Formats: sequence, C-alpha cells, structure tokens
Amino acid sequence: MKEQMDQRILEGARDALRSARSVAVLTGAGISAESGIPTFRGAAGLWKQFRPEELATAEAFAGQPELVWEWYDWRRSLIARAEPNAGHYALVELERRVSKFTLITQNVDGLHRRAGSKHVLEIHGTIWNLRCTRCRREWTEMRVPLPLQRCECGGIARPAVVWFGETLPARVWEEAQGAVKSCDVFLVVGTSAVVYPAAGLVPLARSAGARIVEVNIEPTAYSDAVAYALNGPAGEVLPQIC
Repeated sequence: MKEQMDQRILEGARDALRSARSVAVLTGAGISAESGIPTFRGAAGLWKQFRPEELATAEAFAGQPELVWEWYDWRRSLIARAEPNAGHYALVELERRVSKFTLITQNVDGLHRRAGSKHVLEIHGTIWNLRCTRCRREWTEMRVPLPLQRCECGGIARPAVVWFGETLPARVWEEAQGAVKSCDVFLVVGTSAVVYPAAGLVPLARSAGARIVEVNIEPTAYSDAVAYALNGPAGEVLPQIC
C-alpha cells in the first residue's frame, strides 16, 4: 500500500510540474550533500573543534580573520572537487521546459550554475566571490587554495556570503519572494525548512495558492502541509518528476 501511495504521489508531482507554466524552486544543503559537500548541521559539518555557527559571523572574522579564512579555504577546496549530481541536472532540464522558472538556492557552492541553470538567485551569496571589508568592492576568485586576500584599496577581503546575523541581499530576496508569489508550483528540495527567512517561502507559496512539491531525504515540519511530499535523495527523485 505504501509503495502504491508513493507512486501516486510521484505521479501527482510529475503531473503538477508538467502542467505548470511558472515554477519556483528552493534548494538547500541536501542537494549539495549528494555531491559530497558537508552540511552545516550534520556531523561532518564540524571543522577541527569549531562549529560553523562560531566561524560564519562578522565578529569571528574581525577577531580571527586567518582562522575563518582557513575554514572557508577548506570549504572551497571541497567544493572545487565536487561535481553537480543528477538532481542539479534535472532542474536544468525543468528550466528548459517551463516558460517561467526561478531557482532560489540557499547554497553558496555554485553547483547549480555549473550544471547549467540560468536563472539562479543565490540568496546566501557565493563562496567564489570576495568582498572588501573596507570599500565593499566584490570580485570573483576561483583559485584553490587561496591565501587571505586584500583588496586593491588595502582592505581585507571576506567571502561574499551571508553570515549568521546578517540580512539577505535586498534585491535578490525581493525577486525570490516575487517568484514564489507568482508561481503555479513551488518545488522545495533538500532543505529542512527551519532556517529563516528562507523557510518563510513555504507558507508564502501556500498563501499565494501554489501547489508545493517537497523532495527531501526525510520528512520536515512542512511535509504534512504540502501537496506532494517525496522522501528520498534529490538525485533519485528529481529525474523522475522533472
């Protein structure tokens, strides 16, 4: 019975995406974990004796820039070796078939763009961009490994990502909300939907009348409230519904 029910849910999600004219997608750490990138909240998220929450802050960088930079350089090295997986490529195919498509990601690894996704909103920034702490100039730097960098103005460069306690980039966040409000189907992939403000996109989509499809390795706080909840790896589920 469970297998039959799962198949009905799978077919329902597939039909919803097939008939949608506008699709918004939210992806989280789960889809990147399938490419070998450790999540913040998993056991593999610990680095040396530090938790990410202790390092991913402006205060930590101001106090120990070399330490924080070393952690980010380690993450950059992991990400540089990772490759997009079948879940990333399924979303590329979905974008090709839908007239209006927006991919909103909490991930900073750039794997969606490497896979070929075009309309990507990186609401937490990207680890491949640096920002000067003095003049705020941003630039892309793909070298790995990368020693602590300074801007041409002499200021220390930080990763151009959103740290704990910082707000999301206003323009990108506004565009993400607009996409969710206007979509027919909201596809939520690889996120536990507990980190705000991104987690607020799920109730926003529901209030706007969108059908919500959730793909996650395990049930989340929103699973009972979405139209179709599919438990399994994104790399296995997304190719079946996209």
